[in-house]
Amino acid sequence: MGEILLIRHGETTWSASRRHTSYTDLALTPDGERQARALAAMLAGRRFVRVLSSPRQRALHTAHLAGLTVDSADPDLAEWDYGEYEGRTTADILEDRPHWNIWTDGCPGGESPAQVGERLDRVLARIAPLLDRGSIALVGHAHSLRVLGARWIGLPPSAGGLLRLDTATVSVLGHEHRRSVILRWNQPVPQTTAAGPDRATRH
Repeated sequence: MGEILLIRHGETTWSASRRHTSYTDLALTPDGERQARALAAMLAGRRFVRVLSSPRQRALHTAHLAGLTVDSADPDLAEWDYGEYEGRTTADILEDRPHWNIWTDGCPGGESPAQVGERLDRVLARIAPLLDRGSIALVGHAHSLRVLGARWIGLPPSAGGLLRLDTATVSVLGHEHRRSVILRWNQPVPQTTAAGPDRATRH
């Protein structure tokens, strides 16, 4: 049985400043490009029966620099639609809504946790039959991949809030005794080639 590798894209200007980025199609920063290239060493020796990416350029470019050939750009792997909160930081949003929590409240004009969970469930349903043939790589974004990780182990989308995911990291989903498990989570590229010690987008 193959594994599912979740690869978050490298740094962008908005991820560096912790601004919510979904449909805004930003490029990688120079540091983000270095992070993406460093992913190639982490993925060396891996063979994938399918590589899927978010259609956003920051994900597609990360895949390319990491040495992956994307078979398909899957809209269901796009980042959580932040609606009216696009481009804003969590700190800024909390000034207006002190009790707001994306994992339970979603975003006005954007997606609810349930809606994000539904489309990541579709991704898992499509790739599940392929795991008999080998491993799969999914290149995407912080919140959507966190939801996917939670759904893989049977938890609600809101449980993704417990799974921090930094830029240019690799996480691995697999099986143990026929149960779906998280094998590794948030594994960073080597610090010597990364942008720095703190590359998180904390929403």
